[in-house]
Amino acid sequence: MKTLFTLMACFIACGASFAQKLNMLSGKIIDEKTVPVSFAIVRVLNYPDTTVVKSVSTNIEGAFTIDQLKSGEYLLSISIVGFKSKKTEHFSINGDINLPAISIESVSKQLKEVSVQGKKPFIEHQIDKTVLNVENSIIATGGTALEVLEKAPGVQIDRQSDQIKLNNKSGVMVMIDGKSNFLSGADITTLLSNMSSDQIATIELITNPSAKYDAAGNAGIINIKLKRNKAYGTNGTLSVNTGQGIMPDSPSDLFRVGVNLNLNHRQGKWNIFGNGAVARKAQFNNTFLTRTTLSEGLASSLTQNFDRKNKGLGFQGKLGADYYASEKTVFGVMLDVNTVNTKLTNFSNTNISAVQNGASNLSYILQDANSSSPVGNLTANFNIKHDFDKKGMGLTFDMDYSGFSNKKDENFLANYLNSGGSSTNKTTLRNNTDAEINVYAAKTDFTLPLSKTSKLEAGLKSSYVLTNNDFISEQLIGGIWQNDLGKSNNFVYKENINAIYGSFSKEWKVWQLQLGLRAEHTHSNGTSVTDQKEVDRSYLSLFPTIFVNQKISENHNIRYSYGRRVDRPNYQQLNPFVFYMDPLAVDQGNPYLKPQFTDNYQISYSYKEISFSLNYSNTRDMITQISKQDDATRVISVIRQNLGRFQNYSADLYIPIKVTKWWNIQNNVSVYYSKFNDGNIEGAAFSSGKAAVNLFTSNSFTLPQNFSFEISAWLNSPRVNGVEQTTIYQGALNAGIQKTLMDKKLKLRLNMDDILLTNHWEGKLVYQNINMNVVNHYTSRRANFSISYNFGNQNVKSARSRNTATDDMKGRAGGG
Repeated sequence: MKTLFTLMACFIACGASFAQKLNMLSGKIIDEKTVPVSFAIVRVLNYPDTTVVKSVSTNIEGAFTIDQLKSGEYLLSISIVGFKSKKTEHFSINGDINLPAISIESVSKQLKEVSVQGKKPFIEHQIDKTVLNVENSIIATGGTALEVLEKAPGVQIDRQSDQIKLNNKSGVMVMIDGKSNFLSGADITTLLSNMSSDQIATIELITNPSAKYDAAGNAGIINIKLKRNKAYGTNGTLSVNTGQGIMPDSPSDLFRVGVNLNLNHRQGKWNIFGNGAVARKAQFNNTFLTRTTLSEGLASSLTQNFDRKNKGLGFQGKLGADYYASEKTVFGVMLDVNTVNTKLTNFSNTNISAVQNGASNLSYILQDANSSSPVGNLTANFNIKHDFDKKGMGLTFDMDYSGFSNKKDENFLANYLNSGGSSTNKTTLRNNTDAEINVYAAKTDFTLPLSKTSKLEAGLKSSYVLTNNDFISEQLIGGIWQNDLGKSNNFVYKENINAIYGSFSKEWKVWQLQLGLRAEHTHSNGTSVTDQKEVDRSYLSLFPTIFVNQKISENHNIRYSYGRRVDRPNYQQLNPFVFYMDPLAVDQGNPYLKPQFTDNYQISYSYKEISFSLNYSNTRDMITQISKQDDATRVISVIRQNLGRFQNYSADLYIPIKVTKWWNIQNNVSVYYSKFNDGNIEGAAFSSGKAAVNLFTSNSFTLPQNFSFEISAWLNSPRVNGVEQTTIYQGALNAGIQKTLMDKKLKLRLNMDDILLTNHWEGKLVYQNINMNVVNHYTSRRANFSISYNFGNQNVKSARSRNTATDDMKGRAGGG
């Protein structure tokens, strides 16, 4: 590390000599109607050999700027889907130059050819992130956002704890269009299960964010970008999808259906955009569990079988407007609404075989449970963006309000039977949860260019959270509902985070450097109103980031990065209430949970499109889920604790192969080693470690008659996660076919997930007095069919992408 900083200091000191005799080129791209062309690719070519020197894309006003150009002879190449490619006449550069507007010609009859040649692969590895191009993928159509994530290399969906993991680490911040959806754990997976993949344009996987991003999320950020349109006029996309789950020994009505509409209109200084979706989803889950207990000579063996079916109707809507007051100032407002109403039916059968003094006894518990859980989230955003006269100098400001509500009604009827099948006891319980969360936030970001090759970025942010969770547990006794005071609880949580950050970046001929530092002061207060217990915390945390990029040649690049991240406990994890699941299992929060801090290190090398990276992360006080068993009562409690240390080593290799013009292959191999240590978990030291492998491959074929075909497969080896062990290989084979009609405006897609039905989970927990084995089957195999139609002007400028001020808060509102 000392050598690295010495090198950095040397390059900073020598920066002036590297930057000598470099020039800046700027210009603007317009169409035949003099309308600016956004997001066109502008390449600078050497003259006369036409080798590529640099490339950029135009901004929303069609403008582009390219710096660090040596004096010499050049020409430009301009390309974008929907327009004829164009090369300019050659010209000389010997100083900064601003070219006259360059006009390119739109051509609808060549759209078919251009779109085929310009189709992006499902996976793109960029210098700072991995991008899934969902809207171009056949196998991602008709599914859900959660199912698409499961196909991404490095992403794992832990259906036992309802966690999303990135590079074998939990603690992912999930964002949608630059903002999170206030949920975590089971609530975020429920939301993503009800979001149709037909709404999604791309998914970004950012494993080591810069200081500009909120420090929350030790594993990084998953940003889901919804579809947008691209110039002036009106256009939209309407899609309908349906699917059917195909599982043995499951209900027959595991069907889904959804309708999605995206609209965009731009006229003059106004850009109005919106999207809406309605979807019906259905899932089935079967869990088989075995465990043992031993107490004072009484040995018990328990087998439990759970059949859970949930179905829900969800709605998602967004409406926003941008007003371009001038070429340099834009005002924006946006309203985002999400609702999901999930109904769950759950039947469990528990067999208890008890042996004491050589005598055996059998007993059974049958439980019927059902719940209704309407969830709602509303986010309002006001945004200002201003560009100053100095190129690259800009200021943004955001104000936000986000409200989240979750009302859950649950009913449980348990019947206790003896070995002869006669009922010995019955219990009837009900739980009522009323959770309300309100978040208020504001942030501002400022960018100041210091020269053609260096700039400063800085920002401020403040947020305030107020959550009120009222949980009432009642039991029916003598025909009267009576409050269970040992379980009912009212929990109020308040949190204020104030943050400031700054970063400096500098470019030389070969090297790029970015140094950043973010400071966050957190004051939190959790109060159990029922128990009159209070936990108050106040702490300051620093989050440095370092990024060094070494461009060895045009095709060879090495990147070094370091960043520190934090995961604060989500609001439900801190709630101390005891939540009843069945007569022998309860779930409990922990108001004394501490935040976990992670240091992430990465070195990556790329050759053309091939990339290889080495990663190491060190997490202190890892927030984890463990089980505690009372052998005397046979009751097992699922609780949250801080585990002392988690280290994760990984190596990732990405190799794309272009077999022919019509056949492309993408391959990704990730190797992990996870190590967990704690001096005292439930009274004893704990240590566990294991190596694991994640494999992914995708094949895409362009066929005659406007047909295309995709087939992909992924495989995860057995692994460990804290006290939990996965004992089998998990994987899936997916395939899909597409037919386009009407000049690509109409698309028909048919696909199937998990064709071989290999995606299920088996694992065990073995520590202290816990010896448990679990087998979990869920709706992984499903056939999907979708129809989508693009209408209107297909070159409408998209709405601006912007982050809101509540990004880091929204991933902590649910249970998990």
